[in-house]
Amino acid sequence: MIVIGTDVVERYFAARAGHRGIKAARAQYDAWRAIAEKAQWKRPEDVKKAHPKASILKGGRVVFNIKGNDYRLITVLQYADGVLMIRFFGSHEDYDKVDAETV
Repeated sequence: MIVIGTDVVERYFAARAGHRGIKAARAQYDAWRAIAEKAQWKRPEDVKKAHPKASILKGGRVVFNIKGNDYRLITVLQYADGVLMIRFFGSHEDYDKVDAETV
C-alpha cells in the first residue's frame, strides 16, 4: 500500500518526544508501517487477516491498535488504488474524543 498522511503521526511523536512509553509506541508504529507498505490489501478481509484486532468501519475506514491498545491509528483505505491515508493517531484517551468515521 502507498501510505500517505504520515505527517499526522510524525507531529504526534515530535510533540511527545520525552513522554514515557513513546519510544515503544514509535517502534510499534514503525513496524506497522513497514507491514502496511508491503501489503497489497484488496478488501477489508485482507486487512483482518494481517491485523485481526483492527476495526473495520464503513467508508473504507480501518482503526489499528498500536502498542497493544494504548494508541489508535485511524486510516482510510482506497483498496482499488492501493492507498492508505492516515487520518488520526493518538492515545486511546484521545481516540475516545474523536469520531472515527469522520475525522
